[in-house]
Amino acid sequence: MAIVLYITAHPLDSQASYSLAVGEEFIEAYREANPADEIVHLDLYKENIPPIDADVLHGWEKLRSGSSFIQLSDAEKSKVDRLGVIVDQFVAADKYVYVSPMWNFSIPPILKAYTDATSIPGKTFKYTDNGPVGLLPGKTALHIQASGSVYTEGPLAPLEMGYSYLKKVLNFYGISIEAIFVEGTAISDRALSVKEKAIAHAKEVAKRF
Repeated sequence: MAIVLYITAHPLDSQASYSLAVGEEFIEAYREANPADEIVHLDLYKENIPPIDADVLHGWEKLRSGSSFIQLSDAEKSKVDRLGVIVDQFVAADKYVYVSPMWNFSIPPILKAYTDATSIPGKTFKYTDNGPVGLLPGKTALHIQASGSVYTEGPLAPLEMGYSYLKKVLNFYGISIEAIFVEGTAISDRALSVKEKAIAHAKEVAKRF
């Protein structure tokens, strides 16, 4: 049995979100193909994801300097503990499905906060004399990304920093990743066909993911 984290980063529902609509179809097809697997849905807009702020940095520094957890301030304890829960859950999973829109050429801020929470030395990667090494080799991920324009090719391709960012982060952990792009949704006469094509693709990917 595999544990799959289904990580969604959109404040609306699947009726209003192309990425979520495709994501739901993917998960349904995946469940049918892998009934024994455990799927854990993380709606990032409903999760407590502490930002890397002064409390977190001070708390981490105190722990590195030899202080015990009980010596941290209440705010430091709360945030450092929560970040530990997030990264441990991430490390324990076998597969990852990220679902997000492209906003301002990149990912939503809440998803960036989540990647910050999972980018912890000693958990998802480590530093060695030969450079950083990912600690999660052999694990796989999928990113379903929707965008109003087309960014996988053409003049806007250099501006795509959503999937390309997530790919770099996950590869850094040792995780392989592929993508399903739901792009061109702002073009009214092709939005429906784009969505239908992406759903068909998602169902095929779900059978082998």
